[in-house]
Amino acid sequence: MRIRSLLVFMLLLHILSGCKSPEGLNIYVTTDLHGMLLPFDNTEGKATDHSLANLASLVESDGSEKILLLDNGDIIQGDPLAYYYNYIDTSRQHVVADILNYLHYDAATAGNHDIEAGHAVYDRLRREYNFPMLAANAVDIRTGKPYFEPYIVIRKKGLKIIVFGLITPSVPNWLPESLYYGIRFEDMIKTARKWMPAMKEENPDLIIGLFHSGIGEQDEKGDDENSSIAVAANVPGFDLIFCGHDHRRDIREIVNIAGEKVLLMDGGSKAEVLMHASISRRKEPEGNGRYEITGRLIEMNTIPASPAFMERYKSVSDTLKDYTAEVIGRSNATVTTHDAFFGPSAFVDLIHRIQLDISGADISLAAPLSFDEQISEGPIRIMDMFRLYRFENFLYTVKMTGREVDLHLEHSYGLWFDTMDNPNDYMLRYRYTESGEPVMVSGTLRLRSTSYNFDSAMGIRYTVDVTKPQGKRVTITSMSDGSPFRPDASYNVAVNSYRAYGGGGHFPAAGITHQKLDKLVISATERDLRYYMTEWIREKGEITPVPQSEWKVIPEQWASEAAKREKKMLFGNN
Repeated sequence: MRIRSLLVFMLLLHILSGCKSPEGLNIYVTTDLHGMLLPFDNTEGKATDHSLANLASLVESDGSEKILLLDNGDIIQGDPLAYYYNYIDTSRQHVVADILNYLHYDAATAGNHDIEAGHAVYDRLRREYNFPMLAANAVDIRTGKPYFEPYIVIRKKGLKIIVFGLITPSVPNWLPESLYYGIRFEDMIKTARKWMPAMKEENPDLIIGLFHSGIGEQDEKGDDENSSIAVAANVPGFDLIFCGHDHRRDIREIVNIAGEKVLLMDGGSKAEVLMHASISRRKEPEGNGRYEITGRLIEMNTIPASPAFMERYKSVSDTLKDYTAEVIGRSNATVTTHDAFFGPSAFVDLIHRIQLDISGADISLAAPLSFDEQISEGPIRIMDMFRLYRFENFLYTVKMTGREVDLHLEHSYGLWFDTMDNPNDYMLRYRYTESGEPVMVSGTLRLRSTSYNFDSAMGIRYTVDVTKPQGKRVTITSMSDGSPFRPDASYNVAVNSYRAYGGGGHFPAAGITHQKLDKLVISATERDLRYYMTEWIREKGEITPVPQSEWKVIPEQWASEAAKREKKMLFGNN
C-alpha cells in the first residue's frame, strides 16, 4: 500500500508540474458531470478512469485554500448514482453535496438538468452545499430577485475574485413549469449588463463568468440556448468565462466591444476533461488587465485517482452496485438501438408499448434516447432501465389533431432522413465537411441531429418516402386497427414532457405553443417515466420485445440496401 501511494504521489507531482502557477492562482472547473462523481458507470456496470476521484488528488496536493474550484451545472442527472440520491435515499445528505463539500468547492452554477430534478432536489442541494448555487437570470417571480445567488466574492491567494453565474434561458423550452414554478429565466446579455456595475463596485481583481450555456455565436442575442460568447462580446468587464451545457471542448479568446480580450473555455462532459485556468500577475501591465490568464483542458484520466477519496466513498459505490443490479424482470430477446434508425425496432417499440399501456392513449410518439445501446436477452436489471430510458422525463397525454401528428412526424423525419435521388445516396442525414464529404470519427459516420429527436409513432400506419423533399415524406394511411385516420379528428397522444414543451422543435413545427399546450394536456405522470417503465416490467415479469409499430421507409428496396450500408458505417462491426 505504501509503495502504491508513493507511486501515485510521484505521478501526481509530474502532472502538476505542468498545471501549477507558482506565483498565481489555479482555477479548476468541472461541467456537465451528469452523475460521474465516482469512477464507476452505474448504467453500463463498469469502472471508469475519470471522475471526481481524479480531481480529489489535485485538491489534496494543492490545498483547497490555494485553488479556486467551481462546478458549472448539470451534475444531478445522467447516472443512477444521482437518481438514487435524488429520489430514493432522500433522508441522508445528498451524495453530490457530500462530495462537493468534501472537495471544498467554492461555487456552482445551476444547470437545466439540475432544474429538471425538481424543486425538492435542487432546493435540498442549496441547503446542503457549503457554497452558493449561482444563476443571476433565474429570477424569483414573487420578489424579482435571483432565485439563486447572482454572484459570489471570493478571496484566494491575495486576489479578490467575483464569480458570476448564468443558466441557459431555454429551460422553459424543455421542462414543464411544475419543475421550476415561481422562477422565470431571463436574457443572458441583459442580466449580465444589469449586474456588471454592482460587481465592478466591489473593486475586484477579476470577474469570472460561470455560465451553464454553450459558447454559441458572437452576436447580440442573449436569449438563445447557447449565448456565452454573446455575453463575452457584448458585456465588457469579464476577464474569463467558463461555459458548459453543449458538451463541447473548446478554448478561444475574443475581443469584446470595448476592445478587451476575454478567454472562454468549454469543458466537455462526464468528467472526461477538467478546465484549468492559471492566473498570474503581469510583469508589465498591458491589454485590459493586470493579470495574465492562460487556459488548458486536462484529460482527467491523466491524473491519478485519490486513494483517500476512493476509500471514503466505497460504501456509496457498493450501495449503487447493489441497487442497479436488482433484477426486475426478464427479456426473451436482445434489443438494440441500431435497428431504430432504419425502421421499426424492438428497442423503441418497447417504449411505445409501455407509453400506450400507461396512458391509454391512441398514439405514442417516442425516440431512441441513446445512439448506441442494447438490452441483452436474460435478466432485466435496474441499470438496463437507464439504458432504455436515459432521461427523467414525465409522460404526458396530449390532445392532438391528425394534422398536428402528421406535422410532428414530418419534422422528425426531416431531422432524421436525407432526400435520396438514387439508390446509392445516403438515406440518413449526416454531418458534412466544407468540401461536402461526410464527417467520419474513428471510422464511423456522425449524424447531423441527435437520436433522441428521431420520433416515430405507434398506433398508426404510415410510410416515409425518402425520395420526397423534407416536409412531404409522411403518408398516414390509417389507425393500427384499420379505422380511418383523419387530419381534423382529435387523438390522445402519449409523449414525453421534453417533447411536449418544445424539445427538438417538433411541437412548435406542429403549431403547438406553450400557451396552447396548457389547454391540450389531458394528464401527466407524477413521477418520471423510467419509474413507471420499471414498474410495468416488474408487473409483466417476462417480456418478448419485437418490432410492432406499423411504419416503413419507401422505396423499400432503396431503404433496405441503404440500411445495410449505413448501419455498418454508423456502428462499424459492433
